[in-house]
Amino acid sequence: MAFFKRPAKEEKEKPIPRRILVADDDPSILQLIAKTLHDSRYLYETVLVKDGLEAMKAFEKQPFDLILLDVTMPFIDGFQACRRIRECSDVPIVILTARSGPEDIVHGFDLGADDYITKPFRNEILNARIGAILRRVEGYRRQMAPTVVQLKNLMLDQPHHIVTVREQEVCLTPIEFGLLFFLSANAGQVFDRETLFREVWGYEHLGEANLVDVCVHRLREKIELKASQPQIILTIRGVGYKVVDQ
Repeated sequence: MAFFKRPAKEEKEKPIPRRILVADDDPSILQLIAKTLHDSRYLYETVLVKDGLEAMKAFEKQPFDLILLDVTMPFIDGFQACRRIRECSDVPIVILTARSGPEDIVHGFDLGADDYITKPFRNEILNARIGAILRRVEGYRRQMAPTVVQLKNLMLDQPHHIVTVREQEVCLTPIEFGLLFFLSANAGQVFDRETLFREVWGYEHLGEANLVDVCVHRLREKIELKASQPQIILTIRGVGYKVVDQ
């Protein structure tokens, strides 16, 4: 396990670095990611591990602000690691892999990943997408007053990241929570995929698979009585999605 820490600019600022766990079995990729994050305008502390087993051990020892996982790794692959982490934590998870097939991308999101980036990647895009995820999560934590959305069968408590559906608490990943909160806070309004991607993911769509559709599918599996017959998140053909209050 290796550490790559960017020094603080000035002692008086004493910024708190975001801690990121990076797992990849290619040492050159590990160092490239570490340098990319080091060169970011944000302050990151990276923990570098070479396989999924080391990733799980590191995750169990200390908290992380974000986890970056390759898929094809020894002992425990990235998909398995993502599933295990998501069973006990809502920490943001980004899959970074050369596996770009649609079935792999969908599988990654089904396991609870917040984003899926394919190799080769552009350094500035990796930085932008990690920064967007962290800003969104930290924005939830900085709420000064309780922000609660209450609909007939749905309640979302943003500061505490709590969702109840028909009085039963439901566990959502950060990106699932963000999408459901945005739609619910604007119940009745229809939003196209580009707007949802910009407002929830925090950046413009960059030509990846349709992340919005995948996330809506996962949400329906968790909050609808029948995912195939949704009553909360409706598809408006040719336009996008909306949440209805009924």
